[in-house]
Parts: sequence; C-alpha cells; structure tokens
Amino acid sequence: MAPRDALEFPASDRVFLEPHLPPLDSSATPATPSTTTPFTTLTFATSLDSALALSPGTRTVLSGAQSKAMTHYLRSRHDGILIGVGTAVADDPGLNCRILGVSGYESELESESQSLSQELHGQPRPVVIDPNARWGFSEESKLFQLCREGKGRAPWIVVTQATAQSIPFDKTRLLERYGGRFITVSSSSSDSLDWRAILETLKMNGLSSVMIEGGGQVINSLLEPPNLGLIDSVIVTIAPTWLGRGGVVVSPARRVDEGGNAIPAARLRDVVWYPLGEDVVLCGRIGGVHCRG
Repeated sequence: MAPRDALEFPASDRVFLEPHLPPLDSSATPATPSTTTPFTTLTFATSLDSALALSPGTRTVLSGAQSKAMTHYLRSRHDGILIGVGTAVADDPGLNCRILGVSGYESELESESQSLSQELHGQPRPVVIDPNARWGFSEESKLFQLCREGKGRAPWIVVTQATAQSIPFDKTRLLERYGGRFITVSSSSSDSLDWRAILETLKMNGLSSVMIEGGGQVINSLLEPPNLGLIDSVIVTIAPTWLGRGGVVVSPARRVDEGGNAIPAARLRDVVWYPLGEDVVLCGRIGGVHCRG
C-alpha cells in the first residue's frame, strides 16, 4: 500500500524530459562543458502573462495535478533543489520529492526491502539562498517536520561571509541537528548574487545537479546575460490562465545592441512542447550563450 500523499508520474510521460535532465548515473560524464558547476535546471510554472504569483509573498497555485507530479519527478532527478529566501519566508516549503518509490513514499513492500545504503534515495537537498540570514526557520518549519518523518533532507542555507559571523548559535545547532548547515559564499554586495560562486560552491560540496525553482528574483537574476551560460536546461510549465497586472513576473532586463537598439533578452533552442493535462510544458536550452566556465 502506498502512502496517501505519494504522487505517480508514469514512464510514458517521462520520455520527453530525458534529453533535458542530468544523467541518471551521477558518475557519468555530465551533459555540460563545465566541470566547476553542477548541471543546472531552471524550472518554474507561469501563467499566460508570465506571472509566477498574484503578488509578492502570495502563494499562487498554477500547475495542474499532472504538472505537479512532473515537478516532483524532476526533484527526484536532481541532487539539490534551490529557492530564494523570499519563497522560503512566504511558503514554508517542504522542498522534498513525493514520487512513489522514493524514500518516505515507498509502498510497504519497497519499504521493507529498502537497504540502509539507499537511505533518503530520491530526496534532493534543499538549498535556500539567504544572503542576510533573514529566514526565521524553527523546529516547526515544514522542512524539519519532513526530516523527522524520514521524508526529506535538511536544508543548506547559503549566506555571505559577512553575515555568517552574526548567525545565532541556536540556528546553526538546529540545522546541524537534522544534517543541514550554513554555507558561505563571497559577495561584493548583499543585494547581488554571484551565481557562479554559489553554483561552484554547491558542486564542491557534492551536488552534481541542481534544480532551481524560484522565486521571481532568483529566476530573473539567472536570466541576466552574465548568468545565462550557467543554465543547462529550462523547463517551464505554462498554465491556461492570466493572473493580471501587478503579479510577480518572469521578465529579465532588456538588452541592447551596440547601436542602442533593443534586442531579445534570451532565446531557447532545442525546444520541445508537451501537453500535460490542461498545461503545456516547454523544455529547451539557452541559445547563443558560451560563457560556462
């Protein structure tokens, strides 16, 4: 018997995703020219008017049931799942995987046969980008509840070196009790994110693949020209709805050519469209970018 909240994503719906995912064998040669950063997938759900949420801090459901199951399958295929602190504060997210068969969501037969060496198999490491350590997590945060139930991992929280010096000891102790920790990165400004430094640090700490889910500030930041080359794959779920003006929108800054004329910010290549319930899933890669290191 499967857990009540387990999700199923059939093998027939997984085929179109495969060319856009990290290899199943983490020891295999990654599908990226970079050896210093993990395979990085940018994925999010959006409305027809490119909105992620009705307003900042407002939890907004966009994906249908099948698309939601797909998102959890994507989580199972990555070592880490990354969000910004705004999403952590607004949503109190679980950031785990609920696909049937992964740790915490096995059938009774699978649970009995699960070996200790595969403890928490399929569960990604949550990563929260929190430069100024403003996320007020506690013992009751959903992430830690899932840890206690054996259904998820404790988060790594990325802070700047300057912030790391002032983190309360009880926060560090709580994280470490569940197997999480603070990770420091250098930053020239508390308002700017050095994505190469962040991703390189995650790779050095053992994450060979990272799935970036949001929120808006994180996504738009990664779609800026200096960071585009760090993205290996883009998977976007488009829901058949308009949220209207005033929402949190995915819209990177406009670029201009040498003559000052406006040009597209970015374009995808190797594009695949796939209907999933009432939603449409778009998979692609950033085109015309050669700045991975």
